[in-house]
Amino acid sequence: MKEQNFQDCIEIGSTKKQTPDQARANSLIATAKERISLITKINEKNCNFVFEDYYTSIMEMLQAICFSKGLNVLNHICLGYYIRDELKREDLYKIFDNIRFKRNSLTYYGNRMDFETAKDAIEKTNPKTKSISKNKLKILRFTISTISGLVLDKSSRRIFNHYSLIAAE
Repeated sequence: MKEQNFQDCIEIGSTKKQTPDQARANSLIATAKERISLITKINEKNCNFVFEDYYTSIMEMLQAICFSKGLNVLNHICLGYYIRDELKREDLYKIFDNIRFKRNSLTYYGNRMDFETAKDAIEKTNPKTKSISKNKLKILRFTISTISGLVLDKSSRRIFNHYSLIAAE
């Protein structure tokens, strides 16, 4: 049986419930920060690799949320279902699934993107942190044209307090 939703991911074993692991979440956040900090420029020669680094940093941040909640998500598809089904963000799920497909095409099939496509995909994966003045909450943004943002609960916001350091444009 192939996963169709996040509950399937748990039932099939593609996502395992475990004790929340804040240390692992913090380690993933540190890794994501460092990965993004190493990107200095985007050009035709490195654009596919920069895209991969942004995608990987998103994966690390999503995994950090999951580990902090006691979930070990074992594949990228189930991380997408987590966004859609648990965070209730169909809009971000569609974007995530699109960039996941591009990353798989690049990584597993060697289908490199041209510079403009890669640049557009990078813009879609560029993580940013913003404040919501009404609630004074931090949100994590995956900036894609008109995407608003992913509002995080209190425990997830704590994880992302450090993330603002890598939110430079």
